[in-house]
Amino acid sequence: MRLQEKLELNVISPEQSKPRKKFKTEKWIPYLFILPSTLMIVAFLFYPIGTVFYYSLQNYNLAAPFYDSFAGFDNFIKIFTEDKFFFPSLLTTLKWVVSQVGLQLIFGMIAAILLNKTFKFRGLVRAAAFIPWAISGVLASVMWSLMYNEHMGVINDMLMRLGIIHENQAWLANSSTAFISVVIAELWRGIPFFAITLLASLQSIPEELYEAARVDGAGRWKSFIFVTLPQLKNTIILTTLLRVIWEFNNVDLIFNLTGGGPAGSTTTLTMYIAKQAIHGSNFGYGSALTVISFGILLIFAIGYLKITRFEREEG
Repeated sequence: MRLQEKLELNVISPEQSKPRKKFKTEKWIPYLFILPSTLMIVAFLFYPIGTVFYYSLQNYNLAAPFYDSFAGFDNFIKIFTEDKFFFPSLLTTLKWVVSQVGLQLIFGMIAAILLNKTFKFRGLVRAAAFIPWAISGVLASVMWSLMYNEHMGVINDMLMRLGIIHENQAWLANSSTAFISVVIAELWRGIPFFAITLLASLQSIPEELYEAARVDGAGRWKSFIFVTLPQLKNTIILTTLLRVIWEFNNVDLIFNLTGGGPAGSTTTLTMYIAKQAIHGSNFGYGSALTVISFGILLIFAIGYLKITRFEREEG
C-alpha cells in the first residue's frame, strides 16, 4: 500500500476530532434541590385547584350518589338563573370586604403613625398592639362570643353602665346588629396586620424628606399627603390586595360567631360555599361556586394592580 493511501486512511474527520460532551451533573443539582418543594406545590396547590374545576362540571352530591354524572355548565347556569341565595351572599361579601379592608387600613395607618413616635415603653406597647394578629380565629371567635353574650357579656354590662342601652341585647342573634358585631370583632383582629406592615415602611422613609418638606413650609398634614403616602404607596397596594383576598375568603370568625345567620344577614359567599359543599354534601355545586369566587378575585387582582399602577422596587 502506498504511503499516501495509508495517510488518507489515518485522516480523522472534523466530527471525530471534536471531544465528546460529557454529561454535566452540576447543572441538574439546583433542580434536584427545588424538586421536593415543586412536588409539594403541585400536590397541595395545583392538584386541589384542578380537582375543584373538574368537580364544578359534575353532578357530585354525596346525598344522592346515584345521580352523579357529567353536568357541563349546568351548575353555573343554575347559580346565575335559579339560585336565590347567590347574589345576596355576594352582596354581603362586598359589604364585608369594603368595610373590613377600608376600616382596617384607616385604623392601621393611625396605629402605625402613633407607634412610630418615640415614647416610654414603646417596645411593650408595640408588642401588645400586635397580639390580636397572633391569636387564632377560633380563639378570637370564642372570646368575642363571650363578650357579646346576652346574659353575661361584658359589652352589655359596659353599655348599660354608660347609659347607652337600658336592657341586654342579643348582638349576634339580632339581624340588625349581627353584621356590625362581626365586623367589629374582625376589625380588632385585622388592624394589627396593617399596623405592622405600615410601621415597617414608615421606619424606612428617610428623615431628609420630612426636613425638606418643613423647609418648603409644609405642615404635618401636607407632609403626610406629599411625603408619607407616596412612600407607602406600594405597601398600601400590596397589603390591601392581600387583605381583600383574605377577607373575601374569611369563614372562621363568621362561622363560629353566627354561622351565617341570623336570617342570612352574615352569610358571605364563602359561608354559602361551605354550607353547600360541607353541610349539603353537594360538592359539584359548591365547586362551581368556588370557581366563580376564584374568577371574581382573579379579575379584581388584575384590575386592581393595573389601576393602581403598582411599581416594583429595584435595587
